Amino acid sequence: MKILVSDPLSEEGLAILRESGIPVDVKPGLTEDELCAIVGGYDGLVIRSGTKVTAKVIEAGAKGGLRVVGRAGVGVDNVDIPAATDKGILVMNTPSANILSAAEHTCAMIMAAARNIPQAHQSMHNGEWKRSKFTGIELNGKTLGIIGVGRVGGEVAKRLKHFNMKLVGYDPFLPPEVAENIGVKLTNLEEVITTADIMTIHTPLLPDTRNMISMPQFKMMKPSAILVNVARGGIVNEDDLYTALKEKVIAGAAFDVWCNEPLSDDEKKLLELDNLITTPHLGASTSEAQERVAIEIAQSVIKYLRDGEIVNAINAPRGKLDPATAEFLPVAEKLGAMVSQLNGQKPIEQLEVSFNGELADKDTRMLSLYILMGIMKNIVGASNANLINVSALAKAKGISLKETKNASDKIYDSTIGVRIETKGDVFDVLGTVVAHSPRLVGINSFRFEIPLGGGMLLARYKDTPGTIGAIGKLLGDNGINIAMMSVGRDAPHGNAVMALSVDEPISAEVLKKVDEASGFDDSKYVFIE
Repeated sequence: MKILVSDPLSEEGLAILRESGIPVDVKPGLTEDELCAIVGGYDGLVIRSGTKVTAKVIEAGAKGGLRVVGRAGVGVDNVDIPAATDKGILVMNTPSANILSAAEHTCAMIMAAARNIPQAHQSMHNGEWKRSKFTGIELNGKTLGIIGVGRVGGEVAKRLKHFNMKLVGYDPFLPPEVAENIGVKLTNLEEVITTADIMTIHTPLLPDTRNMISMPQFKMMKPSAILVNVARGGIVNEDDLYTALKEKVIAGAAFDVWCNEPLSDDEKKLLELDNLITTPHLGASTSEAQERVAIEIAQSVIKYLRDGEIVNAINAPRGKLDPATAEFLPVAEKLGAMVSQLNGQKPIEQLEVSFNGELADKDTRMLSLYILMGIMKNIVGASNANLINVSALAKAKGISLKETKNASDKIYDSTIGVRIETKGDVFDVLGTVVAHSPRLVGINSFRFEIPLGGGMLLARYKDTPGTIGAIGKLLGDNGINIAMMSVGRDAPHGNAVMALSVDEPISAEVLKKVDEASGFDDSKYVFIE
């Protein structure tokens, strides 16, 4: 048994690895080909952000003895998770080790922006003494708007409420009482944007949050407002950020994260702005955080290799799963992801899961966890939800799972149903396995069969001649190729639902046209990994 460390790791973490008695090799700076040449000779690979664990690296490791990849940090964008899962290689991270450092960096960026500290510092080093040029603002009595009142956002709130700031937040998945306990008034996104003197972002980068703050939102903000982002690049549209700062739509901004890291040539125009404070993704760059991530990942990897104990897993090894239910794990996770995307950003008031047919007599606890994983990944981000913490994450968002079992199934040997209720909406999806492939076989009361995965359009319509053709033509006219279609209806010429697998993403503009063609206003596009 051997462990390879391919990125710089703190001595505290290395000491834990070495003290385990498992031989450790430290070889930072390897190219992909160099890593592929040796990775198969190791049971564990410990990385940070520098090593790219591509499908090629995974393939090379799987041919040897690689069993686990440990990422010392939160993000696992540099690891091909599907490839690792396919090869039965566990991927771990350290999702909580950076929270305090990220929160403190956010507070530092807010203070720096409020008091123009970096600009004043540079001015003095240029031999100047221009006190009036760098007049700042007090935080006392100002409104802090927090987008994402989760672990980092909550820690920011706890600290800045002591500056006598008024705290308002937007987090559609957080129960109001949880926010109230830390002094944050939960409200809608528009109110946060329009009332905040300083607005700070703490959400994962998801399809729903990409470009969440763009020019329409900048125009809603106070001209005196300051925007802070220590979360993820891409949540704020950088072209619109440049325009908003240059044209003084808002007063200033402080950013630690970027769409491209290091910055692309096009992004470097942002550095010309004197009302933008920048740092090179330093949110987790404290000696304490670096020590914590190293210690945590070292302990996790050792526990797994030596004792078979899984901690902070992003995926799960197939060999550890019940063979009677393993084939349904992708169905469970995909159904969870589907209902979460259909629901959008509304609080889930009730979650019910049903296991039908032969599954009713099986141990379905792992299936329930995978359903929660699918749901929570859409809420907190894929790198933050795993088999170990998903139940706690769901509980923190006020989500509890009610499980039922029904031994009878009239069509399939086994099915899984997932139903969520929100204010004014119910989404009920049904899935199964056909020829070892996940299938969506129903939504609400409509039954059909179509592959479960990839881009999917779900549209309700009246079962009248020409509707299917009209929607098909509309998609074709917009360059969207239909891979497969299935239709369910409650009666001839009654209500119907069409489910389509599509090869290209469908924009909100095209969805609006689908609504017009169908006669309803609830068409949905989802993308299921």
